[in-house]
Amino acid sequence: MPQMAPMNWLMLFFMFTMIFMMFNSLNYFSFLYKSNKFINNLKLKTKFSWKW
Repeated sequence: MPQMAPMNWLMLFFMFTMIFMMFNSLNYFSFLYKSNKFINNLKLKTKFSWKW
């Protein structure tokens, strides 16, 4: 639609950019990492003591 006003295109671009950045930042910061204590406890429990 080339007859649209340039300001309207600019507003659409900024809205898309802001929504895109908000979506990416929410996905990035909402991811929870597992703590190292839990991983270390798992490793200690699964360690075998072979008696040959």
